[in-house]
Amino acid sequence: MKVKLAKTAGFCMGVRRAMEMVMAETNKRKGPLFTLGPLIHNTQVLDLLVSKGVESIENLSGLQTGEIVIRAHGIPPQKRQALKETGLKVIDATCPRVARVHAIIRSHTRKGYTALIVGDRDHAEVVGLVGYSEGPVHVIQNAKDVSELPHLDRLFVVAQTTQNQQNFREVVKALKKRFPEVLVFDTICDATNERQQEVRSFAGQVDAVVVVGGYHSGNTQRLAQVSRETGLPTFHIETEKDLKKEKLSGMEVIGVTSGASTPNWMIRNVVSTIEGIRSRSESPLFQWIRPTLKFLVLTNLAVACGAFSFSYAASIVLEHNPGFTFPFITFLYIYAMHVLNRFLDKGASAYNDPESAAFLKKYRPLLIMTAIAAVTGALAVSLSVGLSTFLALSGLSFLGIVYSVPFIPERIRHRYPYTKIKDIPGSRSLSESLAWVAIITILPLLDMAHIIWPSAIVAVLIVFSMSYARAILFNIFQAQGDLLVGTETLPIILGEKRTLTLLKIILLLSAFIIILSPVLALVGSFSFIMLLPLLALSLCLLSYERRWLYPGTTLEALVEGTFFLAGFLALIWQAVLWQP
Repeated sequence: MKVKLAKTAGFCMGVRRAMEMVMAETNKRKGPLFTLGPLIHNTQVLDLLVSKGVESIENLSGLQTGEIVIRAHGIPPQKRQALKETGLKVIDATCPRVARVHAIIRSHTRKGYTALIVGDRDHAEVVGLVGYSEGPVHVIQNAKDVSELPHLDRLFVVAQTTQNQQNFREVVKALKKRFPEVLVFDTICDATNERQQEVRSFAGQVDAVVVVGGYHSGNTQRLAQVSRETGLPTFHIETEKDLKKEKLSGMEVIGVTSGASTPNWMIRNVVSTIEGIRSRSESPLFQWIRPTLKFLVLTNLAVACGAFSFSYAASIVLEHNPGFTFPFITFLYIYAMHVLNRFLDKGASAYNDPESAAFLKKYRPLLIMTAIAAVTGALAVSLSVGLSTFLALSGLSFLGIVYSVPFIPERIRHRYPYTKIKDIPGSRSLSESLAWVAIITILPLLDMAHIIWPSAIVAVLIVFSMSYARAILFNIFQAQGDLLVGTETLPIILGEKRTLTLLKIILLLSAFIIILSPVLALVGSFSFIMLLPLLALSLCLLSYERRWLYPGTTLEALVEGTFFLAGFLALIWQAVLWQP
């Protein structure tokens, strides 16, 4: 079944910021860590925080040591003062957009204005907003409540940041009719407004809408309400287990969106489950393609086959005799290292890709056996090439395996921030790309009697830049899960925006190398052909950035497909254009 995923699905800025602040503390703290009330309205995330030792509290009595986090909803000034008096270290994760509303309320009530807040009276955010008023304040929910207000001379109106935009407009219209001089501040968060507008845009494009998020989340409830107002069948669910598959099975396209507190892994599970439902018009070919792609991605055969193809293309750039021996070694090595490291590094997989984690758990013995067989096969083939190739591959295999193995004894690990190579900030993408460079370009050089150094250097740069871009792109896809377990990848160190900028720079430099090298006669004209896989990789980045595709099987398969494309073009070049 086809899924149209909302571009705005996932954590909003305020929730993401609060989660990042909390997870940063969990990964370095030495004492107790509390949140003042539930950090976000999502049961699954709260359960995760509890498992990491984060305790949600409402009563401050008896607390003397540790750290306490003010959640994104914010709190009244009186509560903030009470926190300071406890002696706890206070971490303020109040959403900046909520803090802006605090400032508006405090500023205008000091000037003698009466505050009107459109929102849910008992919601944590509204309780905090009310606390910032230094004069009269009224909370109303809809336009009907306007008639019940007393006579007011000077007043202004703000909105709970997650309010329904249409409801706020109706309230403002009623207020202006009764109080023409009312000052209006539309404080609904842009993210909230964009989510609601995107849901309205689903009308005419999808057969139904699935809204993913906590049943007690106000913004998720309003999102489902907005969807129902469009006339579309709407299903508010928390997890993929709540899906009514029998009701969706007769449809063709399902729109999926989420509340601001819904993590990526939950959305990914829902999307994957819906895609697995057979629609009434789905062709047999499409039914075969999707599970095949999923199998290739889950088993790591996709990345291994992509590396095989890329290795074949790189051999032409190297001006090495294009054959299948070294690409085959590359295939076996990349497959084995990816499988073994998935099992050795158990951290974030359950959050980044729950489906993959479940697959690995189910087929663990088989996958481990095939990985060991692949390493053994690669070593056997390398020995047939030569002793130096065998020794080099043995060293690479050792490094690939110890990457995720602790090198600090367990009894003293607590003293050190980094106990494995993978713990070093930013090491994952760099280590992976260096492994690709070593296996694809350095290993074949050991077999060459005469090395053409300009070609070798260009080949190394092309392989490094494209494999590094691939690794960074996957790091971006997996950033939320890595954050939860404390893995400091580039997107976590730099932030997603800066990482995307870095990725674009790398792709541009790759294009510069690919174009300039044959112009300067450093390599043959085949280098120009490598622009096509680079362009395909850039389109994958654009698809993610514009939210045309959501991280999952399809996008991951397309990324790996760019390396397939390199090998396919190399085969055509060999068969038709290349002259030995």
